Amino acid sequence: MADQSIILVVYGAIGAALFFDFVNGFHDAANSIATVVGTRVLRPLHAVGIAAAANFTGPFIFGTAVAATVGKGIIMPEFSTVDVILAGLLGAIAWDLITWWFGLPSSSSHALIGGLVGSALFVGGLQAVVFSGVEKVLTFMVVSPAMGFAVAGGFALAIMFFLRRKVPGKVNRVFGRLQIASSAFFSLTHGANDGQKTMGIITALLIAGGLLNSKEFVVPLWVIISAAAAIALGTFFGGWRIVKTMAFRLTNLKPYQGFCAETGGGAILTSMAWLGIPVSTTHAISGAIMGVGATKRFSAVRWGLGKRIIYAWVITIPASAAIAAACMWAIKALTG
Repeated sequence: MADQSIILVVYGAIGAALFFDFVNGFHDAANSIATVVGTRVLRPLHAVGIAAAANFTGPFIFGTAVAATVGKGIIMPEFSTVDVILAGLLGAIAWDLITWWFGLPSSSSHALIGGLVGSALFVGGLQAVVFSGVEKVLTFMVVSPAMGFAVAGGFALAIMFFLRRKVPGKVNRVFGRLQIASSAFFSLTHGANDGQKTMGIITALLIAGGLLNSKEFVVPLWVIISAAAAIALGTFFGGWRIVKTMAFRLTNLKPYQGFCAETGGGAILTSMAWLGIPVSTTHAISGAIMGVGATKRFSAVRWGLGKRIIYAWVITIPASAAIAAACMWAIKALTG
């Protein structure tokens, strides 16, 4: 049975995990609402309200396979201590806030994974990391935006071909209505994928603190509800710096393009949630937006900004890992 001091530390770390979840929703609000705001189908406040409700609902529909992957598939169980997880969370939170400040849509998922890897490496070296799990994350760091680009772009080309004789104004009105549904769908998948990551972390904390059976990895209902609520609340308050980048600066979208981007990105996240693969919602929707933007003409996408976004993607894992390692050093120094 865990003693009182360990219990207090565990619940303090759970508080940090829920704060990360709030920052995740705050940081990634652009993923859920960028296209529907960029096409001016919905006002920002209405868009984040729908997105927040859908983010909360997502984990209850798509299960917790991603939570299990993050909770036990990134660092070895014997190194998955409360201190290591807490330092990983602090590294992820710091990197999310840095990229939010500069308006760069980096991946909160990869910040979390980088943070966990960095703190685990500090205490246990290479043997502390589950390289098969990290390899899967790195593979889909490339695959998910490419899939988003191809699926959403192909979808947009098909619509352009079959509706080429229709009046553009009428097409935009119809897809404006449909885009509300596609935005909600993407938000559901965002909540299912990103919300689960924090559920996995909290469950790992409960196991590390002796508050759950270590032989099983089952996410308690209260963890699902609290993590879903935190990400929904963060989404509602929204990270407007990144919304501006994704909605208006990357490319100019018509309602049918926004519908294609959200539907294509949501389809990818749905398949990954079922398979338990923790992919980045930021990568999926960014690739989808660039894919639909390029269908009209290649120059419609501001590729210079796109390169800045990709650079942020590349450095997210090592940067958050370095911050987490520094936090781990500080925790060790403070606790002796």
